[in-house]
Amino acid sequence: MCRTWLFIGAAAVALAAAAQQPPVQAVAEPPGHGSNLPVQKIGRDDLIGITVYDAPELSRTVRVAADGTIRLPMLKQRIAAAGFLPGDIENAISEALSKEEIMVEPVVTVSIVEYRSRPISVVGAVRRPLTFQATGPLTLLDAISRAEGLSEGAGPEVLVSRVQPGPDGRPTTLVQRVPIVRLINAADPEVNLRLEGGEEVRVPDAGRIFVVGNIKKPGTFPIKDSSESSVLKALAFSEGLMPYAADLAYIYRQEGGVGGKNEIPIELKKIMERKSPDVVLLTNDILYIPDNKGRRSAMNALEKALLIGGGLAGALIYTLAR
Repeated sequence: MCRTWLFIGAAAVALAAAAQQPPVQAVAEPPGHGSNLPVQKIGRDDLIGITVYDAPELSRTVRVAADGTIRLPMLKQRIAAAGFLPGDIENAISEALSKEEIMVEPVVTVSIVEYRSRPISVVGAVRRPLTFQATGPLTLLDAISRAEGLSEGAGPEVLVSRVQPGPDGRPTTLVQRVPIVRLINAADPEVNLRLEGGEEVRVPDAGRIFVVGNIKKPGTFPIKDSSESSVLKALAFSEGLMPYAADLAYIYRQEGGVGGKNEIPIELKKIMERKSPDVVLLTNDILYIPDNKGRRSAMNALEKALLIGGGLAGALIYTLAR
């Protein structure tokens, strides 16, 4: 009986001691606090989470303003945020709260809720053009992979544009040209540029040449680079000449202002017979192989003679057709 009363007395003392302890105050964390986004320098329009311990009225999410600052309630001064790491902003908020005598030795944590200051755009000849935020280490190949790769009409290079301060301090656009052969086919790490946000990745369409006239397959054919485009290669794309193609062909090339075209005659027969060098075609060139009207007229006449005269006319047709 004595032991029972001793146990009850000890329990009463413990409850009394617990009642004298101040209640534990839960700290309200702003939405998104503790996110797993990588820590980088904060930029304009980014969303950050601020927690001030024992001061839930100061804890909130704040978007960085266009001037690069943030504002908290009860603080008279704005806090510079753009260009700083979260730890730097924590120190700045703590100093401001102490300086304005709002809190004594405040404990502040800052986390990144959302990045909006590091957009990367991938446009042009890709399967799925898009814009996304660079939330961590990223390379040019990573960006192209997010766009699901190059389309069939992609040209020979990728253009990477980024805005940087110029010699006079004013922003200037720097464009880097990356050959696709080195980037993808050769997997050259030197051209797999590191992207930090703010870049535009543009993949231009491949150049094209147009082949028309007395050929088997007239049409438009893509060229990946200048070494792949010539008269003989254009004829190979178009599956060769028709029987009555002229010996002299023409290249129509746009030069000078809009609408200005230059007509360039080429000795097609000599090129085919390897008596003249092949001629390089440029982007948007039109290769026109006209009809040899004289040969066609002679052949028509001989065909009629064949119906009348028999074997001799047939032999002449064969001779002229060669």
